[in-house]
Amino acid sequence: MNERLKELREGLGLSQAEFAKRLGLQRNSISLVENGKRNLSDRTISDICDSFYINEDWLRYGTLPMNRAVSYDEEVAMYTQDILDDMEGSVAAAIREFIVIYGKLDNTSKAVMNRVIDEMREAMNKKRDESS
Repeated sequence: MNERLKELREGLGLSQAEFAKRLGLQRNSISLVENGKRNLSDRTISDICDSFYINEDWLRYGTLPMNRAVSYDEEVAMYTQDILDDMEGSVAAAIREFIVIYGKLDNTSKAVMNRVIDEMREAMNKKRDESS
């Protein structure tokens, strides 16, 4: 399991410290597991699988596939977390700023914003359907 944990972490492009932080652990605990000096608890295995959409049988036994199927909402959450974890990125900054501005709007302004966004999505979907 220690090799698969390291493979997962490196595949995600995370340092031991970053990976541990996402799980609420200390960096040293990840190092110990990756070096075969400590085993993961059932709770940590569950947290890893839930946080990174990993098939538990893959993490425990190497049974493929590595990733479990994710719902659309889980996929959105995963990509959102990736964007927001990039605190220096322009996209993350714009999203954070949008959230703050939207949160300060009154209900009438939020309703207008929602209508505009719905119309934009409809136009994009129509354009996509026409080009298919």
